[in-house]
Amino acid sequence: MLEILKAFIFGIVEGITEWLPISSTGHLILLNNIMPMKVSEEFWNMFEVVVQLGAILAVVLIFWHKIFPFRKERGRIRTDMNIINLWLKIIVACVPAAIVGVFFDDKINELFYNPTSVSIALIVFGIAFIVVENRNRGVRPRVRKLGEITYSTALIIGIFQLIAAVFPGTSRSGATIVGALLIGVSRTVAAEFTFFLAIPVMFGASFLKLFKFGLSFSGMEIAILIVGMITAFIVSVLVIRFLMAYIKKHDFKVFGWYRIVLGIIVLLYFVLIK
Repeated sequence: MLEILKAFIFGIVEGITEWLPISSTGHLILLNNIMPMKVSEEFWNMFEVVVQLGAILAVVLIFWHKIFPFRKERGRIRTDMNIINLWLKIIVACVPAAIVGVFFDDKINELFYNPTSVSIALIVFGIAFIVVENRNRGVRPRVRKLGEITYSTALIIGIFQLIAAVFPGTSRSGATIVGALLIGVSRTVAAEFTFFLAIPVMFGASFLKLFKFGLSFSGMEIAILIVGMITAFIVSVLVIRFLMAYIKKHDFKVFGWYRIVLGIIVLLYFVLIK
């Protein structure tokens, strides 16, 4: 029963940190160091990725009208080519991280999934958020609608996503939002494109982890996974709606400062104290 409670807590942390640019993977790694689950290492490596499926289903629910290209009108199915075009750009943006994930996933886990790497990434990208937002102050964004994102813009955002794929603690949403802001994308569009970009990335990463783990779960492991995913889904719905309302009036600097403070605390605790 204690492990189920832990799964609930991990689901809450995942649902909050997946969409705020503060690194879900980083928080899950840190939480597991403080409150480790009594499961096999193989199951944990799978759980911390697959629990994100719950979070991504929240995006599908909230933005269904913007990501599903087929509409029934007057008894006929109409295809929205603008949405098809958006998905093609999302695929382009996914290519860099997908290549690295397929070929180097295990090596990345071995080298960088540790508190020191996470804390450094938290601090570095926290500083990046503050610097980029200060630089963009008073500057009118060049891209203010999803349809204005070009294929080259999508690829650049995808390259920033690659940084997060290699260095846990960077934050996938944080890296892609920083990249988007740097090249003149508005905060709202940057956040939305980041959410949509997460759909194939998370599904792909989750199925890759499930394939490597196999489908031989114990009853307790199934319960842990389901509780974590459902909790992450519910919390994600609330957090996404909060974030989209928040960034209409505020910038991302508060998340930058949070990352820096958390990174310093983590570094002090795990490197100097523990």
